[in-house]
Amino acid sequence: MILALLLVGSGTLALTGQGQPLIPSVRAAIATHDFAAGERLVAAYRATRGVTPEMLEALSWLGRGALAGKQLEKADEYARQTYELATAMVKHRGVDVEPHLPIALGAAIEVRAQVSAQAGARSEAVAFLHRELASYRATSISKRIQKNINLLSLEGTPAPALDLSEALGATPISVASLKGKVVLLFFWAHWCSDCKLQGPVLQQLARTYGSQGLTILAPTERYGYVAGGRLATPQDEKRHIAQVRSAQYAFLSENAVPLSHANHQRYGVSTTPTLVLIDRQGSVRLYHPGRMSESALESAVQRLLTQPAASSRQ
Repeated sequence: MILALLLVGSGTLALTGQGQPLIPSVRAAIATHDFAAGERLVAAYRATRGVTPEMLEALSWLGRGALAGKQLEKADEYARQTYELATAMVKHRGVDVEPHLPIALGAAIEVRAQVSAQAGARSEAVAFLHRELASYRATSISKRIQKNINLLSLEGTPAPALDLSEALGATPISVASLKGKVVLLFFWAHWCSDCKLQGPVLQQLARTYGSQGLTILAPTERYGYVAGGRLATPQDEKRHIAQVRSAQYAFLSENAVPLSHANHQRYGVSTTPTLVLIDRQGSVRLYHPGRMSESALESAVQRLLTQPAASSRQ
């Protein structure tokens, strides 16, 4: 049993005792598919320091690594151990007291759900995620949980409405008003380097397919700071967001940019960028946290543009 291995393994005690950081060491072991070495590192740390948030994050990385390697049984066991230890810790200290615990708990919830879905129990996985969202809605992991709900259930359903109560630029456009067009939602953040790398891909798509019915909307939200991590007032950050849009995404200036935390929460934007492609009937056909290549995104856009509004299907 993995649990037994985590309670022994003092052979790596000298390694961790020499000051090598636990989490990077475990991730390095995962990169070489040496889960046994990762387990020994976690066990050695736990033997000397006990169960800490850092130890739990390291254990959660083992779960993520096993899931990525399609080792579902191993991934589930790592994730369940992390989940049980993390939820016990949360009862006494809350989720967001420090950074490691929310990462560990969020990853454990994610891996458990994804394992369940990949094992053929998608509806049970979604139900589990909804229960966890109800428990942790007011914490930093809520968007991550919603992301996983969306990954398992959003495609093929009507696109959630955007909160348009505040925006940069002109009057914002609702998704519902764009039925008959193909809509690409680009959820971004002013500090996000991957978003900036995605920008030229979107610009080329807008140039090529705008006249054929593609509309790109780019919701964002405030994070409480501006360049360099300097804390900022809401108005200062809004001005900074406007500057970033002008500098990096000038091709999006025609449409207003919705500015709302509710949109990022609703669409589970714990990863930026997040791309959502909506067909001519207003249904989500692609939900993709992270960057996409130009070829992959263009192929998805072309597929929807060639389909009439009356029978839009992916």
